[in-house]
Amino acid sequence: MTPKSTWIHPAEKPVVVLLVGATAVGKTEISLQLAERLNAEIVSVDSRLFYRGMDIGTAKPSRQERARIPHHLIDIAEPDETLSLAAFQQLAHEAIAGIVSRCRLPLLVGGTGQYVRAVTAGWSPPRVAPNEGLRAELVRITSRRGRQWLHEKLRMIDPIAADAIDARNVRRTTRALEVILITGRRFSQQRGRGESPFLLTAVGLNRPRAELYARIDARIEAMFDEGLLQETRRLLDQGCRADMPAMSAIGYLQCVKVLHGELDLEQAKAEMRRATRSFARRQSNWFKESDPNITWFNAGKLNIVATIEALIRQSASESLEPN
Repeated sequence: MTPKSTWIHPAEKPVVVLLVGATAVGKTEISLQLAERLNAEIVSVDSRLFYRGMDIGTAKPSRQERARIPHHLIDIAEPDETLSLAAFQQLAHEAIAGIVSRCRLPLLVGGTGQYVRAVTAGWSPPRVAPNEGLRAELVRITSRRGRQWLHEKLRMIDPIAADAIDARNVRRTTRALEVILITGRRFSQQRGRGESPFLLTAVGLNRPRAELYARIDARIEAMFDEGLLQETRRLLDQGCRADMPAMSAIGYLQCVKVLHGELDLEQAKAEMRRATRSFARRQSNWFKESDPNITWFNAGKLNIVATIEALIRQSASESLEPN
């Protein structure tokens, strides 16, 4: 039996493992251990990890961790670049195909629900080239009227798309309106769904809420100890503007306010704690513990990696049996 046959369906449909969970739940370390046990390579499906130079505030896997296991789709864009969902989907599929060609298992890891679904659920995102003039005009109006006005404008035109996009996510709201205005069609009608191109095993990690919140708080303290404020200052010195979508990420947004004298350090930490907890709750809307397609594990349990490994191998074995 060749190594390739370990993870490939007789009809050439590859096995792919998805590891999801809230921010700070412990995905990074568990994914590294799983990858070592399963001869896997990791594909990041976390939109915060795209950007070069934004390391501390995104809790990006360290250079040592990335040397331990090959990682893909990290540091693939500059902070002032916009990576569309369609472009990310293509890059992810290319990365998965490369991993399969090396007779290894693709292990998708992350918590950005829309990107996970685009890669694994057969989505067909609208492939509309950016219109920089239109986008700049939407940004200009939003800076004057506010992000709530922008989201309400989307709701008037396409309530389904508005329901799927958080009002605080100005970048996604702007993109949806841009696509609508260019094509003359609702954004929600342009995102087709088809059959998944993979034999997918989905694993979710969770923790009791109090424990998760304590880990979030500890991570925020560690970020400042590691130099988050200095990282933000360096990004601004290199030409990143405070109004760039990448700089609106939790952590950088608060540090910009500190550097501009709008918050002190303790206020920034408190705002980060609130925002990160809210973000973790929103992630649970994408990945529900009631979802029958995801098998959930408490990330703090003993021998959790061995248990997940056994599940993956069993699921793959069942999937790979000829019909």
